[in-house]
Amino acid sequence: MATFRGSVSWQGFGPFRQYLVNSSWEAVKELSKRGLGENINLRIMQLPVVYQKAKEQICKIWTTLQPLLTVHVGLAPSATALIILEQCGKNKGYQERDACGFHPEGACCVLDGPEKIESAINMKALWKNISVEGIDIILSRDAGRYICDYTYYTSLYYGNGRAAFIHVPPLSESVTAEFLGKALQTIILAMLEQCGEQRETDHTGGK
Repeated sequence: MATFRGSVSWQGFGPFRQYLVNSSWEAVKELSKRGLGENINLRIMQLPVVYQKAKEQICKIWTTLQPLLTVHVGLAPSATALIILEQCGKNKGYQERDACGFHPEGACCVLDGPEKIESAINMKALWKNISVEGIDIILSRDAGRYICDYTYYTSLYYGNGRAAFIHVPPLSESVTAEFLGKALQTIILAMLEQCGEQRETDHTGGK
């Protein structure tokens, strides 16, 4: 099994619209209680549902914390019984206004940035090889053109692809914060193993 040492940054989002309790942040807090093993320094942060403020926080994460991997978790209201692994972030199309009534200049994340950025994590491989009892996991290439997608693209841009995004459903009687925290732990450990394998391949020149 590949080993992975270093810091990992995890973000959930604060309240928005009718969701006064955001399942993404509750799940991240639960994950922080569980941890990821003694080799991983887990740093968590709540991001506001505001484009500019979220972007500022993401930039700060990459410039000050310099994590080996940043994983963002967002709430997908329509995903009542799904965990969604997002493969890429999109730069343009952000017309929907945030919690403060604003949308980004030019409706894009980074002016003159690439149209999309793929995660260094192979979500398809992850999706094929992982399962969580009690909930389905699906693969997606469109994170929705709102704060989640905007945050993901920004993190991929400043982190050179070393970011991942997971959409989780709203909390319910069957989908509790504890359940989501345990599911995220399973998923991130698989991500870290993949990162370790990638690093070993890089060091051996693919042999």
